[in-house]
Amino acid sequence: MKLDTIDKRLLELLQADTKKTTKELSLKLNLSVTAVYERIKKLEREGIISKYVALLDKAKIEKNFVVFCHIKLTQHNIDIISQFEKEVVKINEVLECYHVSGDYDYILKIFVKDMEAYREFMVTKLTTIQHIGSTHSTFMIGEVKNSTAFKF
Repeated sequence: MKLDTIDKRLLELLQADTKKTTKELSLKLNLSVTAVYERIKKLEREGIISKYVALLDKAKIEKNFVVFCHIKLTQHNIDIISQFEKEVVKINEVLECYHVSGDYDYILKIFVKDMEAYREFMVTKLTTIQHIGSTHSTFMIGEVKNSTAFKF
């Protein structure tokens, strides 16, 4: 699907606040409520809008200790890769996991309460996954940019 200027503006508005009503959106886009509703439904049908979520304040839920953990596997065959991925997706503290190129095989973005919670996580969860050869942890000092919105 080719996005026109109005679709792009609508997506930016929805990314900023999905609780806006179609009436509020229609006023900003200078379209009818029905036209906005139909555009949203089309974007959903096409899979451009895949879901709606609530973004939480990490500090208020005591998950503001952010760790980027680089993982190197002992071997690189399909069974080991598949098993690692099946195990890591089950771990609640891991919110993001990427299979990457370079010195490491995976990068995990982990959210816990503090250093003590991270140590507990490493000992009881991450290191129980087989075929992890090494890990390298980097701790967030400060958040410079954190966005979920694509700009067009």
